[in-house]
Amino acid sequence: MDILPRPISDRAAFIRANTRLRPVPLVPEISLYLADEAVPLWQKTEDELGAMGLPPPFWAFAWAGGQALARYVLDHPEDMRGRHVLDLASGSGLVGIAAMKAGARQVEAADIDTFAATAIGLNAAANDVALTLAERDLLALPHDGAWDVILAGDIFYERETAARALAFLEWHARRGAAVLIGDPRRSYLPEQRLVRLADYGVPVTRELEDNEIKQTAVWTLCEAPSCHRTEWKS
Repeated sequence: MDILPRPISDRAAFIRANTRLRPVPLVPEISLYLADEAVPLWQKTEDELGAMGLPPPFWAFAWAGGQALARYVLDHPEDMRGRHVLDLASGSGLVGIAAMKAGARQVEAADIDTFAATAIGLNAAANDVALTLAERDLLALPHDGAWDVILAGDIFYERETAARALAFLEWHARRGAAVLIGDPRRSYLPEQRLVRLADYGVPVTRELEDNEIKQTAVWTLCEAPSCHRTEWKS
């Protein structure tokens, strides 16, 4: 018999009790509610929900790809200014917050994790910006939405998710959206379809990554049939 997860009465209180608000290493202009350790928080989340096998608490950490992408966005505000932006698989909301700070007209932060939705709201408020939550699986709705810019950090970590994400991003790029990807060359990053825009050495925790400084890049989708661009033009 399946045991259904029970609702947590106050996810915001849970997040505040198990994280600390602190600056992001590569993006100190932004502070997030971040956890010190992954495994204890993961276990506490499962205990609170009364369920096992839940996804990791991606929302509680500043991952390498997201940090690099947020840094790039803040350093290139002309590419965000006045735009309708999607932060895909938002997690903590870091990249979406950066886009708002860079002058985006509106940012939708999309994540299917209900904890992430709460964390995004808390982090946005802590940084004095407003994000619109999109709590639906956009990868299952590949033709949904009409954004000017789509931002995707650390999304190519698993084969099926990576394939769905690439199909989603390519469809919207053909429609005319600009696509920016932050990724430290994870296993399923489709490099042959991308053009690298910038490189960063991102401080991360050894508990999550294989080095304390993770070499990470920001990429954009190249134009079919060939990949000759060296930089993205807004």
